[in-house]
Amino acid sequence: MWGIGVGVYFVAVIFRTSLGVAGLDAADRFDVNASALSTFSILQLLVYAGMQIPVGLMVDRLGTKKVLTIGVVLFTAGQLGFALSPSYGMALASRALLGCGDAMTFISVLRLGSRWFPARRGPLIAQVAALFGMAGNLVSTVVIARMLHGLGWTATFAGSAAAGLAVLVPLALFLKDHPEGHEPPPAQHAGSAFVRKQIAESWREPGTRLGMWVHFTTQFPAMVFLLLWGMPFLVEAQGLSRETAGLLLTLVVGSNMVVGLVYGQVIARHHAARAPLALGTVAATALLWGSTLAYPGEQAPMWLLITLCAVLGTCGPASMIGFDFARPANPPGRQGTASGIVNMGGFVASMTTLLAVGVLLDATGDSYPVAFSSVFLLQAVGISQILRLRARVVRRERERLVASRVEAVHVPV
Repeated sequence: MWGIGVGVYFVAVIFRTSLGVAGLDAADRFDVNASALSTFSILQLLVYAGMQIPVGLMVDRLGTKKVLTIGVVLFTAGQLGFALSPSYGMALASRALLGCGDAMTFISVLRLGSRWFPARRGPLIAQVAALFGMAGNLVSTVVIARMLHGLGWTATFAGSAAAGLAVLVPLALFLKDHPEGHEPPPAQHAGSAFVRKQIAESWREPGTRLGMWVHFTTQFPAMVFLLLWGMPFLVEAQGLSRETAGLLLTLVVGSNMVVGLVYGQVIARHHAARAPLALGTVAATALLWGSTLAYPGEQAPMWLLITLCAVLGTCGPASMIGFDFARPANPPGRQGTASGIVNMGGFVASMTTLLAVGVLLDATGDSYPVAFSSVFLLQAVGISQILRLRARVVRRERERLVASRVEAVHVPV
């Protein structure tokens, strides 16, 4: 069951990141500058981020299967529309539709994992789900890039849209929201009052807010690099060929997949490692970005670019730590809503940075060091919030653990 959901997420990430290797092609096809090019990804992420809380509520109310089915139909239509768009405006609308469908996948997969696996496996299951997402990113950087070169724009994007139909069939025929005999209790409330209560109670938990800021601070550097600006930066600013730049993007994805398994195992065994891993990832990312952008030569040496890409691969696994703060802070009936709030964080940061980089590139005549300096500002904001909430979350978790032990002692035999 979980494999079907992960398959949907795998395809969604292929579609989401396919523009990352097609940025230069899109600029030529639609005759747009850097700011207009960044609007593709910004709009897609704006829709994605804006849909997170509604999707979380939908998952809590409707269940995983219905939400995933709607998502597959939307992101497949968006990918096909992007392939056939004759104008910039229609291409924008297609990416927005794709972002809407994409938004329905990851929270649904998290909910599916919590229903089919024991709670103690939660951190590892979430990291493995993200690993399959990065495998989709790998398909984009390797397969989509080669298809673009050999088949052209329309054939590449229209052909890839067939993957959406391939995952829709098993989803519709076989997926079940939960094992037999483990049905969740029916929701007792509906309407606007239920929505407000779900959001307010989820947000009231410090663990939800800390999870959102961890996701905000850790995810966006790699997301911005893979989703749009990595290829132009490596080709135009660093003078690499498209083939070499593609290999470095693949390194980011490969590093993500390896580190994700390590982080999942560490957190499952040592819960206290969550914050140190997240903050350490942010520090390492900032150090490598700063070293690359401030390198005194015209172009950074290959060893530094390789190290940068390897470290960027840790951003995705670190962002998953945000869900590990929100999960124990919320009951099962609020997991979808809380996950939606957390998932908003990184995509809001990515959207903001994508816009800032595009605007600064146009304003400075393609000065990548100036444009990418916006990364450090958002990291500083996120770190301040993590440090502000961290002690409060640890205290609440300790109180919750003590209360559960006291309750267990008083349960009659």
